[in-house]
Amino acid sequence: MNFPHDESADYSRKPSASLPPERLTIPANCAGQRLDQALAQLLPMHSRSRLQAWMREGRITIDAAAADPKRKVWGGECIALSPEPEPAEQAEKAEDIGLSLLFEDPHIMVIDKPAGLVVHPGSGNWSGTLLNALLHHAPQLAGIPRAGIVHRLDKETSGLLVVAKTLEAQTNLVRQLQARSVKRHYLAVVHGRVAGDGSVDAPVGRHPQHRTKMAVTPNGREARTHYAVRERYATSTLLECRLDTGRTHQIRVHMTSIGHPLIGDPVYGRRTSGDALLDAFPRQALHAWRLALLHPASISEMSWEAPLPADFDGLLAALRAGQ
Repeated sequence: MNFPHDESADYSRKPSASLPPERLTIPANCAGQRLDQALAQLLPMHSRSRLQAWMREGRITIDAAAADPKRKVWGGECIALSPEPEPAEQAEKAEDIGLSLLFEDPHIMVIDKPAGLVVHPGSGNWSGTLLNALLHHAPQLAGIPRAGIVHRLDKETSGLLVVAKTLEAQTNLVRQLQARSVKRHYLAVVHGRVAGDGSVDAPVGRHPQHRTKMAVTPNGREARTHYAVRERYATSTLLECRLDTGRTHQIRVHMTSIGHPLIGDPVYGRRTSGDALLDAFPRQALHAWRLALLHPASISEMSWEAPLPADFDGLLAALRAGQ
């Protein structure tokens, strides 16, 4: 399972939720199933890939032996689930960082992330992240893998993220992302005048020479971005982009691949364009403005829109004035 990065990381491969010490017996009605399939039925709050990861880590045993996800069960086997040791990562600490919440209930939160906020601790950003803020806002998220984060936005991309507050909600949201039923719409300002609406269907993977970058590559993963022209300016275009998939830097890579890189993108964009206004914009002009999904508990359709941040709104105003 691959969690979308958006623009997505299988957080279940590195679980941080604590498994309660537990023993259970495989019932007879699971006879003939694979072990991971049987456990996914018996423990529906956990995804199958999360259970597989715990087996690889030795946290699940069958009849006191190592558990193989592909092993067939026949009923009566004793399963032991060991609690996870306390996480060693000092990065996952609560920090009092303000959050812009558009929605919150016992199951999910929808957050309007500002540009400049890193979503998850990592190299060079071990504190001051969205994850640290979430742990302060809702301490119970310490018991959820990645504090409930199910998809990411790049540091300098603003806009909407959904966060799960329970294991059941997290598993449901991941499955929705996999089924591509979560609708994610972005606004992007790109270089050049885009002729019309279109789609980019091109695999995205690691750049063959520059390993910190992504690229359209034959060995990449399936990636599809739809775009529609919202406004045209003298030397740039405002696009609405819709993702079918959520690969790392997907919109940035796809727009560059068709000759329309994002304004202000330091990795995939143009160093200089000859337009002082565009060259002065300090980040990639990308905003996750609309999010729609099925609520994990009620299964009702819900959607949210995030207002344009001041810098993005100011860029559009200046572009319109320069027409």
